[in-house]
Amino acid sequence: MADLPVLYSFRRCPYAMRARLALAYSQQEVLLREVVLRNKPRAMLEVSPKGTVPVLVLPEGRVIDESFDIMRWALRQNDPQDWLLNRDLDLQWDMQGLIQENDFVFKQHLDRYKYSERHPEHSQDYYRDQCMVSLAKLETRLAKHGGYLVLPRVSLADMAIVPFVRQFAHVDRDWFYSSEYPHLQAWVRGFCDSELFRKVMPKFAPWDEGGDSVLF
Repeated sequence: MADLPVLYSFRRCPYAMRARLALAYSQQEVLLREVVLRNKPRAMLEVSPKGTVPVLVLPEGRVIDESFDIMRWALRQNDPQDWLLNRDLDLQWDMQGLIQENDFVFKQHLDRYKYSERHPEHSQDYYRDQCMVSLAKLETRLAKHGGYLVLPRVSLADMAIVPFVRQFAHVDRDWFYSSEYPHLQAWVRGFCDSELFRKVMPKFAPWDEGGDSVLF
């Protein structure tokens, strides 16, 4: 199995989650190493000093340590349902804009909402309201496109963003599932109930330095 890529991952991290989703969907086998973030393995830090997951190390030694780049690498190997929307450049730019807003705007507010005690300059409700500026746009898109973000079917945008909305929902599930955002609720529920999500969410034992990786 030495010819397989190695993936450093952390089960609950939405960045690592979306990388695993793309790898599983594209049927790219990897050797998975579950990381304990408070005790990051030296082997991971040697190939990616920034110390964040996910990190994908290809057999030839190339390192991909941005989750979206891992997704695109996997889909370029195999994309049976055309998540990349290769035939429509305008839709590709649309997806890119959605993912950038998620990663650089929504994620910042999400972190403050989830860990509001670390950011006492505002209330948790304030941070939730900031998150909802982005999520209200997604609600409108989901209503327009039959439960998906770009087209009436799944695309890269859906799978790159929904792990973060799932994390938002889990901060206060009662509030989220009683809010007036039925399309967001159905989208997250459908994702969590999907076979693909279950496939990427088993609990792996933390990888020990020099120990065996898990075939994923």
